[in-house]
Amino acid sequence: MSPTLSYAECSARERLAQLLDPGSFHEWLPPTERLSSPHLAQLGVPSAFDDGVAIGRALLAGRTVFVAAQEGGFMGGGVGEVHGAKLVGLLQRALRDRPDAVLMLAESGGVRLHEANAGLIAVSELMRAVLDVRAAGIPVIMLIGGANGCFGGMGIVARCADRVVMSDRGRLAMSGPEVIEASHGVEEFDARDRALVWRTTGGKHRWLSDDCDVLVDDDVAEFRAAAIAMMAALDTPSPVSLASLEAEHALLAARLTLLEDRDADADEATTLWTRLGVAAAAQVPDLDVAAVRGLRTL
Repeated sequence: MSPTLSYAECSARERLAQLLDPGSFHEWLPPTERLSSPHLAQLGVPSAFDDGVAIGRALLAGRTVFVAAQEGGFMGGGVGEVHGAKLVGLLQRALRDRPDAVLMLAESGGVRLHEANAGLIAVSELMRAVLDVRAAGIPVIMLIGGANGCFGGMGIVARCADRVVMSDRGRLAMSGPEVIEASHGVEEFDARDRALVWRTTGGKHRWLSDDCDVLVDDDVAEFRAAAIAMMAALDTPSPVSLASLEAEHALLAARLTLLEDRDADADEATTLWTRLGVAAAAQVPDLDVAAVRGLRTL
């Protein structure tokens, strides 16, 4: 058995090298092109020659994929004008060239505050591009397991994809813990409480609440296997439809009712898991991934 390689501890390009077929990744707009943000230098902020994201074409199990990997080590994977344009361009090229799938290795705290308006526009364009690619019958698969999680605008983009694969170390939400704390106070959400953060946004919670499609260990090989399996499962396209949107709305409405009349002192996540029918919900944080995978009732 090959040793486990932590997905969370890899850089964006390390993930690409290990996830994809060996030597198959051809990067578009690599660092040698020096395509960096025009805004950061004006603010005296260091920039990166790839603006924190690698995009290109590759093979996965012999099939052609377009792929993007955000670099959490640069500004937390934040989306700015150039970063967002590279992602949108990748998806627009997918409409032209029709790969077997688009893989997005998301690791982002959301929009960069330094480029707020440009970043917000980029995220809106990215959402539209993801849905356009899906409508064209090309699967979009989101992989989430980086140390910075997937928050803000990228959290919304992730839920626009066909499938979401998460590790137990991954996190997915609209607002990040620090943002919630800053907006509503530590009494509402203590961002330093790591156990609370993972119970609320982590991979196990997202799996049990049906917000991700596959839960894996923090292992690049498991992400690769899951991506290959998702590609095979999505050979029959699943574009967004009115029926699918209505089903999602019904799921969210039902979830809200599960937390009604909750004891104010009770943990929200544990209460939700219990009311979803999860046995021994309080033990979930201590269980391994294999055990948690068997608990979902949805």
